[in-house]
Amino acid sequence: MAKPDIVLHSCCATCAAYVLEKLSEKYNPIIFYYNPNIHPKEEYIIRRTELFAYAQKKALPFFEEIYEPQKWFVETKGLENEPEKGKRCDLCFELRLAKAASFAVQNKVGIYTTTLTISPHKVSKKIIEIGKNIAAKFNIVFLAEDFKKKEGFKKTMEIAKNENFYRQKYCGCLYSKRSRDRIN
Repeated sequence: MAKPDIVLHSCCATCAAYVLEKLSEKYNPIIFYYNPNIHPKEEYIIRRTELFAYAQKKALPFFEEIYEPQKWFVETKGLENEPEKGKRCDLCFELRLAKAASFAVQNKVGIYTTTLTISPHKVSKKIIEIGKNIAAKFNIVFLAEDFKKKEGFKKTMEIAKNENFYRQKYCGCLYSKRSRDRIN
């Protein structure tokens, strides 16, 4: 029996490495890169370029949606001072997962998921709830998996180290970068 396709919203190669390995057991992953939150553009390009190269190495399809940071700033206006894991992050997840779900529907793929749950810095329960709500609106399925479980984060870090992946120091948005800069 042929494995079904699955759209994987991905933010970077580091987060995608183990998720792709795990998904490949049961699915044919299609990598979807839509991350208008990543700032500055140079950071966006580094992450995209590395993920694209990894997709090529693994012979996986890679699709990129247009980079539209201004849309992200408009969508998150008024939430600039929200803490990490707050309302701004929820809205950011909604924006990106809705675009991934739309891509899945347009390409006749009935299931999608995201690498976002691999991070110990994110609330997977919230991401899964958002992913399921969006899936219901698009009449598709969201694979609700907390990829950091069962040492998933540790495994993705091992792969990242072996692949010599770039390791970013913040989630991606201007506000998470500012927050990280204040700590360091």
